Amino acid sequence: MLEVKRLSAAYGQHIALEDVSLRVGRGEIVVILGANGAGKSTLLKAISGICEGKVSGSVRMNGHEVVGERADRIVEEGVALVPEGRGIFADLTVEENLLLGAYPGRARDEERANLGRVYRLFPKLEERRGQVARTMSGGEQQMVAIGRAMMSNPAILTLDEPSLGLSPLLSKELFQSLKAVRATGIGILLVEQNARASLAIADRGYLLENAHIIHEDTAANLMRDPAVQKAYLGGAGASAAGPRRAGVAAPAAPMPSAPRPAAGPSPSDIAAAAISSVPGSRPAPTPPPAPKVSPPPPPPPAPPPVQTAPPPRNGSATAKPGAHGIEIDALVARARDMSSGRSAMPAGPRPAPAQPRPAPAPQRPAMPDLSSHGDRLKEVLAEIEEAAARARSRSTRSPGPPNRDID
Repeated sequence: MLEVKRLSAAYGQHIALEDVSLRVGRGEIVVILGANGAGKSTLLKAISGICEGKVSGSVRMNGHEVVGERADRIVEEGVALVPEGRGIFADLTVEENLLLGAYPGRARDEERANLGRVYRLFPKLEERRGQVARTMSGGEQQMVAIGRAMMSNPAILTLDEPSLGLSPLLSKELFQSLKAVRATGIGILLVEQNARASLAIADRGYLLENAHIIHEDTAANLMRDPAVQKAYLGGAGASAAGPRRAGVAAPAAPMPSAPRPAAGPSPSDIAAAAISSVPGSRPAPTPPPAPKVSPPPPPPPAPPPVQTAPPPRNGSATAKPGAHGIEIDALVARARDMSSGRSAMPAGPRPAPAQPRPAPAPQRPAMPDLSSHGDRLKEVLAEIEEAAARARSRSTRSPGPPNRDID
């Protein structure tokens, strides 16, 4: 169904993919293994038509060439991508996110049947169909992303790191869900860092190293390959003389750590003992805790923008309502407004911001009026001068011996 031949992608002078060839059949899970930076995400983007670099080679879906086509046309051919990080609309409900996946023309006639299929695969989504997506756990949000891709009625489902950020329990549940998706006849091309869990559910696998496919085999053989075990599965794998795949580098052995010193007093204990030995030293008083300042109240929410539905596609007179009476065209317009980050401010001139008032200049205290006490001050000054003169004259006299009476 999906056949990739000699696919290459480059970002300027940097070659991210070179002559990559692979295939994915109906009802088959194919896993791509490789280190970070090997080109795994670029491969999925090039297949889906959203690669920012220059893409060359051939990608054929059911015999139709899709390289150079727009991303929406590739979705119409039956290839759906679940990107890394999920990429759901967090402020929409679960069912609104799912119905957005039914926007392509190939999925409109089977929208209700596809929605029922998603709910059967992920019963939690049916239980929380009216819940806002951002309030769900990471594993449940990943289910929403996969279900939205399945709503486009794909023949090939491509997933980029679906277990990223999930707990081991949620990852196990996710991989079991992918097995159920395969049972419906959908082919899956999976890029995953969890090599052991992905190989456990896969039919075949490819090793991508430095922009090249270096090996292809069944998942069972890859699990038993000593070089794959050592490079991707974290096992002891082959011995020093064991076989190694070309390009599959074994992880470097960790450097021996320096011996730790014997246990002893910490630097803080030594400093405390030295300070306590100084006579008269007292520990500094502990400052009181700073008072807690309550945060300012949040600003009132802005009024929601007026939603306008885009004109119906294909020149139809009326837009076709989706399942449960929800119009998909209006929902797509709402999602487009949310993703574009439009401002919710109403149109019209904005009022000029108020200018801050200057702080008043500090006023000096007025001098008291001493005109009515002028005479009294003169008298006091005269008395002070007279007392000072008497003190000076007394200090200039030489003191004589004290007079004593003779009996």
